[in-house]
Amino acid sequence: MALSKLTYNSLNVTPTASKGIGFDSGADDLAATFSGGSMTFIKKLTASSSDALTFVDGTSDVVLDDTYKEYLFTFKSIHPQTDERHFQVNFRDGGSAYDATKTTTNFQAYHNEDDTTGVLGYEPAEDLAQSTGVQELVTYQGSDSDQALSGYLHLFDPSSTTFVKHFLVRISTVQGSDRLKDVYTAGYCNVTAAIDGVQFSMSSGNIDAGDICLYGIS
Repeated sequence: MALSKLTYNSLNVTPTASKGIGFDSGADDLAATFSGGSMTFIKKLTASSSDALTFVDGTSDVVLDDTYKEYLFTFKSIHPQTDERHFQVNFRDGGSAYDATKTTTNFQAYHNEDDTTGVLGYEPAEDLAQSTGVQELVTYQGSDSDQALSGYLHLFDPSSTTFVKHFLVRISTVQGSDRLKDVYTAGYCNVTAAIDGVQFSMSSGNIDAGDICLYGIS
């Protein structure tokens, strides 16, 4: 099988800012007419002994509608007021309550600071099956001055009224027992209504400090 070679100057490349290069309709042309994706900052909430951090579409400059097909929440140094509390999330589907029906799964890896224990496994106690309750994202979060959690949550097509609304979460955290935990959670809101609000909280007590930022992905 012979290889075809392209000689220098045989391709027409037209550079354009913020564009990707791809083949166009010409026989020998490449054109920079393919737009790349972007991440648009929407809203930052900073905890200060806060009962919850809540993002509601159309409130306080929050956008959580069909403007974007994907939204990203980032967690930075989330620190609980009380030791060994669970960091959790729930979703609003058009009403006033955060009680969207969810089915989820969770697996974790952890390793103690003193190197005594290291485990990777599925956590059935952290999953939900058609539940309206909160989804625990991190359990037994430490409240020492050097303990916090960071990570992200992706929410896909929340304004869809046809399909379920999927979400993916990954978090790195330090538990109260001086244990590093790498946590993966995935699930979907099994509702036909759009998801128009997302709320983050602790199982009890306040979120003492930390930031959560919302971005739209295009």
